[in-house]
Amino acid sequence: MTAVLEARGLVFAYPDGPVVLDGADLVVDPGRRLAVLGPNGGGKTTLFRLLLGLLAPSAGQVLLDGEPVRRTRRGLLRLRESAQLVLQDPDDQLFSADVAQDVSFGPLNLGLDETEVDARVHDALSAVGIADLADRPTHRLSFGQRKRVAIAGALAVRPRVLVLDEPTAGLDPAGVEELVVVLADLQRAGTAVVLSTHDVDLAHRWADDVAVVARGRVRRGPAAQILGDAALLSDARLGPAWAPAVARLLELAGRPGVAPGTAAELHDVLAGLATRETPARG
Repeated sequence: MTAVLEARGLVFAYPDGPVVLDGADLVVDPGRRLAVLGPNGGGKTTLFRLLLGLLAPSAGQVLLDGEPVRRTRRGLLRLRESAQLVLQDPDDQLFSADVAQDVSFGPLNLGLDETEVDARVHDALSAVGIADLADRPTHRLSFGQRKRVAIAGALAVRPRVLVLDEPTAGLDPAGVEELVVVLADLQRAGTAVVLSTHDVDLAHRWADDVAVVARGRVRRGPAAQILGDAALLSDARLGPAWAPAVARLLELAGRPGVAPGTAAELHDVLAGLATRETPARG
């Protein structure tokens, strides 16, 4: 399988700053969910900006469908038609008077006609569950709604890869769950979804693949393999996911193969243990 988007040996340092990435590799497979983990300031955002052509590496290259991306107008346009980045703060991305105008920006830049633009705006807003807000002024939206508008703006381009920088930042638990549902729907529709986070538990329950950014390098693999590497997580200043840790404890308690993925599942498992171990009265 050819990766839809790939980074090979990326090296980058900001002017007068330390090296942020030093030979970073990353593979984004079609239709997969990839969580990129790392500490704050560890290079996740820089990696995303390099992948999307917003920054130029001092060494290494980005590939689209196995072909190097040329840093020409045509090459970068092709990249951005295929992959879109949603920034952490939606206010850095929203600038039009109302929701529909904002979401239409990308399709208009592609030179599409009005009918096609309107269709894409409607489809994108429907995909994130805010079609009823099309005429709402952006300054009257909640933070969570603005996040959804930013995602819709990216989706209106109809990319094959959606990259989200810390999309759960600033959301309450209910908002996080709503976002997870939206992203799952997008992936089922065939979009590869990449998100950065320092929430190991979110990565465990959401991602097919996980990449960890640490010391300028990236280690990527199946979620279970990467999240089961305690030394790797520790090196990136990340703690273990609670669900695998609980599964190991349950195995020691004589319940192998039980792996609760949510708090509700954990509650059911513990309730079952309590019922089994409580002596009958009589």
